[in-house]
Amino acid sequence: MSDAIKHECGIALIRLRKPYQYYIDKYGTPLYGLNKLYLLMDKQRNRGQDGAGVAVIKIDVQPGIRYISRYRSTSSLAIEKIFKKIGKKFKLVKREHPDKLSDALWLKENVAFSGEVLMGHLRYGTHGLNTIENCHPFLRQSNWRSRNLVVAGNFNMTNVDELFGKLISLGQHPKERMDTVTVMEKIGHFVDEEVQKLFDFYKNEYDNQEITHIIENRMDIQRILHRSCRDFDGGYVMAGMLGHGASFVARDPNGIRPAYYYANDEIVVVASEKPAIKTTFGAEYSEIKEVQPGHALIIQKDGSYAEHEFIKPREKTPCSFERIYFSRGSDPNIYGERKKLGHFVVPQILESIDYDLENTVFSYIPNTAEIAFMGMIEQLEEYLVMQRKVTILEGFSLQPAFQDGFV
Repeated sequence: MSDAIKHECGIALIRLRKPYQYYIDKYGTPLYGLNKLYLLMDKQRNRGQDGAGVAVIKIDVQPGIRYISRYRSTSSLAIEKIFKKIGKKFKLVKREHPDKLSDALWLKENVAFSGEVLMGHLRYGTHGLNTIENCHPFLRQSNWRSRNLVVAGNFNMTNVDELFGKLISLGQHPKERMDTVTVMEKIGHFVDEEVQKLFDFYKNEYDNQEITHIIENRMDIQRILHRSCRDFDGGYVMAGMLGHGASFVARDPNGIRPAYYYANDEIVVVASEKPAIKTTFGAEYSEIKEVQPGHALIIQKDGSYAEHEFIKPREKTPCSFERIYFSRGSDPNIYGERKKLGHFVVPQILESIDYDLENTVFSYIPNTAEIAFMGMIEQLEEYLVMQRKVTILEGFSLQPAFQDGFV
């Protein structure tokens, strides 16, 4: 199995749907995407403080130019450390080539992280070494652009050893047993097969450079995910970026781990929590959609996107730890569920204290229990109001009747 069941992480994916120059001209900065990624990660800081990572892909740069950039950190202030390091690159340009800050082509050719596809990850580990090697995103490299794969996830796989064995049976020799690396190599294997299949199909009609562009436009990511994930057993949300600029976020068939997305004509964004998307992009909750269980949001190289079923959905069983504790309570659904949780525990509380409210002190730990605490207090107050009413009108206590179905 991978990490302990209470392991949760946060993911963020942003796709800029228009040319990089568009954002410089409209927003007056080459940092529009990075600024939004920072906010999206900062607003999900509750999901992971053991480390963070960022990766960015540049679309359609010339051969010989690095087009995948990645930073990771295990610092207690990992988000700030990563973005400060990225920011130094642009400050250097401002100091030495100020006129180039508005030149998208020059930035893409000369400055790392000047890209259109951005991924962020927040790590919340519960066992093992907290080293840089444990931090997402993970990178699988190739000299073929479409075979490069960047992966970050929020997951628990119950059959990591089985998946590792399948890699060996394919003839591979994995250099690590880490769960994320195993998952990445599993997906990467079928990425390779998809690329090779398309190459073999077109090799007699086009030259190799032409085939490269055909492959990037015709890769069937839905099929790749179906073949890769059919052996996965557990709860997961997997975010991936391919070197040519396509990306995806795939959710397990039971919907155990959360994923939400929002899109307009400028961006497509995916995150683990709705409030982060709402406050970063000013979206209404009604505009933010849930990635359905067994489905993947697939964003093509050209910026088009759609949700596709890659594995048959099963009964939806969201992670209770996610709903009760991990997610921010500013999500309306989470808020309502936690208040109801507070309501539901009142009968057991009253029974455990023998209805002696006069000599009982109520509080809550940790801070995320505040909403459930409020629900509990509301229900206790309602109980007291009813007890006073019955006592006044009929002269007897309500205590025994409460347990029989007041809530």
